Amino acid sequence: MNSVKDRVALVTGANRGIGKSIVEEFLRVGARKVYAGARDVKSLDPLVSAHGDRVVPLLMDLNRPETIAAAAENADDVEIVVNNAGMLNVERPLSANAISALQAEMDVNVYGLMRVAQAFAPILKSNGGGALVQLNSVASMKSFAGFATYSASKAASYSITQSLRDVLKEQGTRMLSVHPGPIATDMAQSAGLDEIAEPAVLVPQAIVAALASGAFHVFPDSMAKQIAEAYQSFATNIVEADLMEA
Repeated sequence: MNSVKDRVALVTGANRGIGKSIVEEFLRVGARKVYAGARDVKSLDPLVSAHGDRVVPLLMDLNRPETIAAAAENADDVEIVVNNAGMLNVERPLSANAISALQAEMDVNVYGLMRVAQAFAPILKSNGGGALVQLNSVASMKSFAGFATYSASKAASYSITQSLRDVLKEQGTRMLSVHPGPIATDMAQSAGLDEIAEPAVLVPQAIVAALASGAFHVFPDSMAKQIAEAYQSFATNIVEADLMEA
């Protein structure tokens, strides 16, 4: 899988922010059809109005496994799955709400990824391999005290992403781990990062480029690229290396 053109994709959390931008950019570069997943299907109406039957709305709530299973039954022709949906709680580690915040974030950001992967890996295999794209964050590599629980959940999702890369490789499925910094979305605003946030379109542009280049790690924006420069040696020699080889 090295191109979005003429492919069928699915994007979770597609109704706004990065997810909406991914849908729009994939269609712009020639995706044949995009399944747009959201907890509120009506919130997808603007995308359907703008793009017609090239956008297929799906009820998908990463907290509700039955919606993921139903989506997999309806989207059995999908070739690229982008798990973008996530949640952020602005909690410090000593906050009274820190544990409940982390539990909620783990359910969406980590268990949600696992539910999506388990539901769609067989479909990707049957459709030639394809690609599974996970939206992680620079917070998966560097914890930020102001939203410590989110950082912890993204570190866990990055760990699962690495394991999925090794497992899915056996069936010919590409895995991408996307690590945006501050992106102009409601989530960034809630974290107090809107003043340094960059355009959401950088994320799908970087995903498209990574599919073409074969990259596993994707660093779309200025902060992400700064972290990538320092992280590259570890990523190449440890994360992407097969340390279990005899």
